[in-house]
Amino acid sequence: MFRPIYVGPFVCAFGVLALFDASRAHAQSADLVLCDRVAADPADPDKPKDIPGVAAIAKSDIPLALKYCKIASASSRRALFELGRAYAANGQTTEAVTTYRKAVDKGSTSAMVELGVLYGTGAGGVAKNPDEARKLFERAAKAGSPRAASNLAAMTGGGVGAPADPAAARAMLAKAAAENSAEAQFQLGLMLADGTGGPKDDVQARSLFEKAAAQGEAMVWAGAFAELGRGGSQDDNAAKAYFEKAAALGNQEAKDRLERIRCPYVLKDKQGKVMTHLCP
Repeated sequence: MFRPIYVGPFVCAFGVLALFDASRAHAQSADLVLCDRVAADPADPDKPKDIPGVAAIAKSDIPLALKYCKIASASSRRALFELGRAYAANGQTTEAVTTYRKAVDKGSTSAMVELGVLYGTGAGGVAKNPDEARKLFERAAKAGSPRAASNLAAMTGGGVGAPADPAAARAMLAKAAAENSAEAQFQLGLMLADGTGGPKDDVQARSLFEKAAAQGEAMVWAGAFAELGRGGSQDDNAAKAYFEKAAALGNQEAKDRLERIRCPYVLKDKQGKVMTHLCP
């Protein structure tokens, strides 16, 4: 005779356990969601594409970021980096450096960049260490970070903790520029225009400046190349348009160039010093 097996308590116990585990997993993901919402960096490659991120953590959101990112950081590399951002936003530089270092150890390129900036600038009372900054930027750049490649190139141009191989920096910038990093396009354009780290190429430099200008960077350079006909045909209208956009953002050089376009005639003294510009 068939007898049904009594499994009620086991099923109930299993069900409670399953619900507990699901609840715990949900709580962890909720912490990460809240951490991302207030502290994610828009440029962080670890960040999911559907999370916009914030350029700077709002002052009112710092307590939330510290609370939820600290919880989520136990199991999330990007939350660890975001916790570092929260500490930095709260003026806790020592804690920020320590947390960034932990994120760096886990491979966060964004943490490498932020820590490199602190070492490179000495911001927040951090002991300035250009060599350490360069190492961090090089490591992140090799991992594909456009920001790191741009910062590395900037250090090269300034001669501060510069890498021994400008050609390598140029190659890293090329990768970052191909990913549409405006800063990398601008920095690479400068290297191509000057012939630093490889052959001089005005045509490619102009193209890069124009690409960067479309994103709000390098507009004066794009305008200057158009005005001079460098790397392509001369185009006064395009030059003026670039200068006007840059001037609207407060760029003084762009304003000066617009004034020279408006008043092209120069009045000089006997020593050849420019006294004023005359308008037609």
